[in-house]
Amino acid sequence: MAAHLGARALRHEEIKRSLKAAGSSITDIADELGIAPSTVTIVCQGHRVSDRIQQKVAERLSTTAEELFPERYPRHKTPSL
Repeated sequence: MAAHLGARALRHEEIKRSLKAAGSSITDIADELGIAPSTVTIVCQGHRVSDRIQQKVAERLSTTAEELFPERYPRHKTPSL
């Protein structure tokens, strides 16, 4: 099944599994933020960007948005001397 899924879909499935393991869900996050679950889904899939949603998902998973969505938060390189 996973062979036909793209990286974004795989991440979304992993987020859903991790949320369930943490006793939460996409719907729980959506309810807390007052938005539709589909909005949380499209952010988790990487189709849209929302600091508020990414931060809330990361908080529920005891991580950071930077770790969960690394393509959105490129690491700053220190200038070479």
